[in-house]
Amino acid sequence: MAFTMNSAAFTDGHEIPSKYTRDGENLSPPLEWSGEPTGTQSFLLVVDDPDAPSGLFQHWAAYNIGADQHRLPEGASAESFGQGVNDFGNRQYDGPEPPKGDKAHHYHFRLAALSTPKIDVPPQAKVADIWEAARPHMIGEAECVGTYAR
Repeated sequence: MAFTMNSAAFTDGHEIPSKYTRDGENLSPPLEWSGEPTGTQSFLLVVDDPDAPSGLFQHWAAYNIGADQHRLPEGASAESFGQGVNDFGNRQYDGPEPPKGDKAHHYHFRLAALSTPKIDVPPQAKVADIWEAARPHMIGEAECVGTYAR
């Protein structure tokens, strides 16, 4: 079985509803996954926008998600996992907010299956630092992409 992730809020490659953007309610969309590799002990989720004018813009990191979890509900909070500092400077999910008039940006929801139960990073670690700390433990990756324009 392939390692896959999807959202009930949007179809892979299609528009993210405004409810999940900073123009709307700024809620993280619901996500589900299955088919993780044998030996998975935890998950790491990052959301980034490679189409940002300044280059890669990182919107969220949720880490130390238990291996027994196979979904994050809409508006997931950090009750059972850590969150990194995004490029807005917040330790939370911050949804799409591309410049007005830009072409649609692509938001990559990347889920890594890890061979360790926990990533040890400081509470103020940035998304990129968390991804790098997890890299040696990555045993699989799933992705879904949503678009958004203003």
